[in-house]
Amino acid sequence: MLFRNAFIPIPSEHPFFCLPESVGWYGQWPDHFVGRDKGSWNTFSIHVVVDGKGYVDVDERQYALVKGDCYLYFPNQRQLYYSSKDDPWELRWVHFYGGPELKQFLIDRGFHRSSLWTLKDMSSFEQLYHDLLTEAEKHEALHYSRLSHLTYGIIAEFVSNAIPLTTNKGTEVADRLLKLLPQIQRQAHLPFTLEEWAEKAEISQFYFCRLFRKLTQLTPLEFVTLCRLQLAKQLLIEKKDWSIKRIAIESGYINPNYFNKKFLAHEGMTPTQYRESH
Repeated sequence: MLFRNAFIPIPSEHPFFCLPESVGWYGQWPDHFVGRDKGSWNTFSIHVVVDGKGYVDVDERQYALVKGDCYLYFPNQRQLYYSSKDDPWELRWVHFYGGPELKQFLIDRGFHRSSLWTLKDMSSFEQLYHDLLTEAEKHEALHYSRLSHLTYGIIAEFVSNAIPLTTNKGTEVADRLLKLLPQIQRQAHLPFTLEEWAEKAEISQFYFCRLFRKLTQLTPLEFVTLCRLQLAKQLLIEKKDWSIKRIAIESGYINPNYFNKKFLAHEGMTPTQYRESH
């Protein structure tokens, strides 16, 4: 198990909008399991998955979370989350105090409607999280104004970048995307426009890329590249009178040199060598 955490002694009375109770991370811990009854935990908390896989139970239903997914708990809310044993997650977390103003701030923005979310961009959150953890570990001097400022930054970043994690509509959306794969393959020789395909799937570009990778283990561009190279191999065998340049263009590569480079990297031989070997 790998972990790093810091706990901050907080006075019972303070003038701040929010203050951290603890901040840290866990990794390589397949037996990580947390279960808290309703009313037993009096802080807010945000947990973000940065690697691996884990599960969160909400209303007696289990949801799988992967990189970029996160969950938010309000004070006194029942909590149940645990790591995958086969692919243990690495989890960033921060527990923080906040009064009625913070609760209303989150409710006004709809964050009481669900515990499960996805961050559109993790880079800014990661930096803010690192800054808070570093500051919290400085036990020799507790600068509460600085701690409050950094905690609010994390909350604001979460509010700005979190979108609902697709749950009950997940199967429907996945089916729509899977039905598009043959069409993407047939049109792989054409310029690939993420915006166009995401619109056909009726989801955001961010979620299109994320779901595509979940379903195929490839990014959209990796899939298109494989389709283009497969078409090129077929043409190299069937169209022996076509030049390599023409095959490159027909496969979706305007630049023959770039086509040769991609083909060599994937097949371990040049297009000419592939044709001769067949």
